[in-house]
Amino acid sequence: MLKFLQYKSLQIYALVTKLLTTLRQFLNWRLIQRFLPVLFIASFSIAVFLGNLTPTVAQISESPRQQIRGVWLTNNDFDIMKYQAKVQDTMAQLRRLNFNTVYPVVWNDGYTKYPSAVAQQQGIPFFFKGAEGQDIIADIINQGRRQGLVTIPWFEFGFMVPLTSELASAHPTWLTQKQDGTQTSITAAGEVAWFNPFHPEVQKFITDLVVEIITKYNADGIQFDDHMSLPVDFGYDSYTIKLYTEETGNPPPPNPQAQAWVQWRADKITAFMLQLHQAVKQIKPNAIISVSPNYYDFAYKFQLQDWLNWVRLGIVDELVMQVYRNELEAFISQITRPEIIETQQYIPTGIGIMTGLRNRPVSLQQIQSQVRAAQQRGLGAVFFYYESLWDIAPEPVAQRQAGFLEIFANPALRDTSQITRRKPTFDTLSVPLYTKGSVSQASRGYFLEISVANGRPRRVLLDTGSAGLRVPPEFFGNAPVRKTGQVVKEVLSDGTILEGELVYTNFRIGFLATEEPVPVQVVTSRKCTAQKPNCSAKNSTGFSGIIGVNYFERTLPYNPLRKLPGNLSNGAIVTGNGGTNNNGSLTLGLTGKNRAGFKMISLKAQPAINGIPGNRWDSRLNAVCLTISGSAMKNSCNSRMVTDSRNTNGFVEFKSPNLAGKLKPGRLRPENTVKIVIPQVLDYSLVPGNRDGFNLWNIAISTQAEQPVFVNSGIGFFDRYDVLFDLINGQQGFRVRR
Repeated sequence: MLKFLQYKSLQIYALVTKLLTTLRQFLNWRLIQRFLPVLFIASFSIAVFLGNLTPTVAQISESPRQQIRGVWLTNNDFDIMKYQAKVQDTMAQLRRLNFNTVYPVVWNDGYTKYPSAVAQQQGIPFFFKGAEGQDIIADIINQGRRQGLVTIPWFEFGFMVPLTSELASAHPTWLTQKQDGTQTSITAAGEVAWFNPFHPEVQKFITDLVVEIITKYNADGIQFDDHMSLPVDFGYDSYTIKLYTEETGNPPPPNPQAQAWVQWRADKITAFMLQLHQAVKQIKPNAIISVSPNYYDFAYKFQLQDWLNWVRLGIVDELVMQVYRNELEAFISQITRPEIIETQQYIPTGIGIMTGLRNRPVSLQQIQSQVRAAQQRGLGAVFFYYESLWDIAPEPVAQRQAGFLEIFANPALRDTSQITRRKPTFDTLSVPLYTKGSVSQASRGYFLEISVANGRPRRVLLDTGSAGLRVPPEFFGNAPVRKTGQVVKEVLSDGTILEGELVYTNFRIGFLATEEPVPVQVVTSRKCTAQKPNCSAKNSTGFSGIIGVNYFERTLPYNPLRKLPGNLSNGAIVTGNGGTNNNGSLTLGLTGKNRAGFKMISLKAQPAINGIPGNRWDSRLNAVCLTISGSAMKNSCNSRMVTDSRNTNGFVEFKSPNLAGKLKPGRLRPENTVKIVIPQVLDYSLVPGNRDGFNLWNIAISTQAEQPVFVNSGIGFFDRYDVLFDLINGQQGFRVRR
């Protein structure tokens, strides 16, 4: 009964406050004072009347995108957390004030706030028993559930750890450093060191802790904040330098903000977050993966935390962006950023709001104005932190609590049962094309990093002249593989014959997986045709694997890019590196924006083949005009051409010696300038062999050729043109590179 009266008094306080605020706009204060007794009686009557109505919780939409109304329980709140009676009162009070989520800290200062077997294995002592000897995290979760509150343990420190902690002292090789060898940085938590997010032992330790929390408590989820990151100045430890050098061929640049170096480190953290997501969802599919970062531009550039990419990949179920600003205008400018507007289309999105610090209280008026600004934009609110809600505040406790009841006037319970795995939401995505493969390559090429059957990432040769994925057996991981027993044979344009069984298994480009298993040729034999004995299989270099990205499938059922999620499957753009040592890029997913500047040519539709999703398009271009200086080929426009990124050398194949005229089989000389034109689409010319061997061109005569004159552009073409493949409309596009 006492709790009931306390709650009613808060309702009365809130109603009186609201009435007084309204009346002040129309009446003077002396007149209002005369009516205070009447206002109080009226407010009490209304409160009692409302209390006797049937609760309307059942009428609230049980959407997982319900408004977040949460609060963090921090180290500062430990005096509450350690007493069961106080925890019970706290959860009941939050429920009465229509909160719906709490985030108790579980990882801070290198210690767990719960008895952890994982921590004990590392020799980390445990200090945080409750006053009655209880597990405080278990108590908070249990008490929260009794009140209908979603309780998401907060993994506060992430990769951050005090340099003097037992864990840091026991594992010095887990720490990363700045260029000058400094191992610490100054943060809001003081001077701290940073675990290396790229080190497998660190990743295993963090994963084991997170999995333990989900398993031990059947927790509603797990929250990571801005410390699941790495300050941009870090990453110059010996392990990371070696890893970066192995993968890129170059040591890390001295500028910690160099774009490629920033992206490499951010991508590694994203890859780890993807692993964490999979580990959690495997145990509890409806667990909430919550992230509370800084605004995106700062998070990515200075903390290597690419959280917008995490949202787009579908590995975040809830976002709470920290916006600790005093001025309302500055606050609103942050919560209306494009990344917030995009994120709230897909997942529950809230704003972290400062309610005060012990030495810096925040007024109720500021809190309410910020919450209302968020609510007006469809955003929830999470407060930092519990003690500053009303215990340390410039206003009396009753006034503060009544103020929160004003902004959360009605209940909004959350239903975690509807949390399901989301598909990626990218409209388009650009992934790097590397200059070196996982297997040594004698010649130049563009290599795409992929994973087959959960195998470790491998860089395979990108081939725009073929369709389908072909890799050696050692590229496969331990995921299920469906064998067909069907041996397929692919003859590449240079005369290489690839043979091997057709199987189906999962496939990933970078962080992006296809929606179902895709066909893969397991290449167990490579040899040359009799007509082209000097093919790539002749040399002793290993086979790097090939991914053919056009849509002219012949021997394999289909190009795996057809099975990427959503808009990403509608086409791709290949951008070369201009003949430099920099990476090129493969852009997945065509949009109006990334199609700009391309000149298009239509491809010929091919008959449908059972099992191939969508249309097939002959990637050989018609009506190509060819001129070779010093020969009879003078703007002859009956040639066909394929733009082929796999071949280092370009070539022209003639079906008849008569068509070749004076040209003899073999390498063209510099005086034999080559000019290729498709009217109103492209105009490409080169001097053979004039640039470090990249522009070598060969002449071949083959009476068995399908076409009278066939041109293969070779990889040098991609130094001058970006090339677009449009699956939906059956087009190929060309854009002159700036």
